[in-house]
Amino acid sequence: MFSLVLVADQRNVVASITAAQTVDVRFPTSQQLDGSDAMNPDPDYSAAYLSLVTDAEDGHLGAGFVFTTGRGNNIAAEAIQTIADDLVGESVEDLLADMGATYRRFVYDSHLRWLGPEKGVVHMAIGAVVNALWDLKAKRAGRPLWQLVSSMSPEELVGLVDFRYLTDALTPDEALEILEKAAPGRAERTDQLVARGYPAYTTTPGWLGYSDEKMVRLAHEAVADGFTQIKLKVGGSVDDDVRRLSLARAAVGPEVKIAIDANQHWDVDQAIDWVGRLQQFDLAWIEEPTSPDDLVGHATIRRAIAPTPVATGEHTANRVMFKQLLQLEAIDVMQIDAARVAGVNENLANLLLAAKFGVRVCPHAGGVGLCEAVQHLSMIDFVAISGTTDDRYIEYVDHLHEHFVNPVRIVDGHYVAPLAPGAGTEMLAASLAAYRHHTAHDRS
Repeated sequence: MFSLVLVADQRNVVASITAAQTVDVRFPTSQQLDGSDAMNPDPDYSAAYLSLVTDAEDGHLGAGFVFTTGRGNNIAAEAIQTIADDLVGESVEDLLADMGATYRRFVYDSHLRWLGPEKGVVHMAIGAVVNALWDLKAKRAGRPLWQLVSSMSPEELVGLVDFRYLTDALTPDEALEILEKAAPGRAERTDQLVARGYPAYTTTPGWLGYSDEKMVRLAHEAVADGFTQIKLKVGGSVDDDVRRLSLARAAVGPEVKIAIDANQHWDVDQAIDWVGRLQQFDLAWIEEPTSPDDLVGHATIRRAIAPTPVATGEHTANRVMFKQLLQLEAIDVMQIDAARVAGVNENLANLLLAAKFGVRVCPHAGGVGLCEAVQHLSMIDFVAISGTTDDRYIEYVDHLHEHFVNPVRIVDGHYVAPLAPGAGTEMLAASLAAYRHHTAHDRS
């Protein structure tokens, strides 16, 4: 009888994953043309959303997602479900104890690699699962993700990174040196984040489908709200872009920075010519001037349009492509995305690469939950890796935050450092129910 009680108690202590639940969530943002750009004229911001449920007494779940723009979101959801199903029944403690090993388990899986390798829907789905586990780990620790990760030792952080294919540009020893150099100022920078937040820029005025009047009104509001940089979408018509940039510059004045984003719309020569027409407006950067896969093309554009900086990354498939962009001196600004690569671990590799090459990081965050998720990565970078926010910003768009348990807060053009436990990726149950998209193959 006594032994049976011991067994029962042990089962309560050792928690396991009991369910992996994926939901196809879509929001009708195309109705107001929120998110519209040269390549995405009518996006419906969507999330293939994962909840990892456990039998732990604390009741915490892990949340992660892949961001899409509507049709095809069900494909991402199915990929996430396929990967996450393998976790059901496994020990939560074992999965979370060594997140480097857990990450490599997914990216080294020979069956999943055949569908990439390390790119596309399956790689993004791995990111959703990895991020959900990090969310669960941070909640169980009672800390926001940025504080949890930035408090790890340099050796622990190096152990989270997969250096395969990177050692010609960044070795584990070099990464350790970067982290050790930043370690002495961690406490001071943590206090600074909590007190001041992290600088933001806003794309809210800049969607291509907005009227001139709406763009100018939102640009004025952005300046009043404390933003020191805005971003406009370009690429529809060069004459329209000249007109809109002229109006925007007049609205914000000479001191506020204006970045532009072509969303991959141009060929290389076209990008050089088009940006040449717009350089008169003192551009903060040109973002995604051509195909995200054309690394050499980015280098060619950067040389031709100097001193206008080149930024890219939201569609950069993996750390190897980021490595090559840096080796080719193709970018001035690395734009990591919380839901494009295979989660927190791979983005740590990207941040370390940026630090090695001295390139600033200004993440992409336009989309469902991306602001909530990527703020943690920039804050990790500031506290534990680069040690600076100089000329760095996190993108902000004023859409769909109300659907998250812990939505971002912006004060005076800065992200307020989140203090709630977790990665900020958990959505409200009511929003999941209200915006769930049902398909013919819906499992429920």
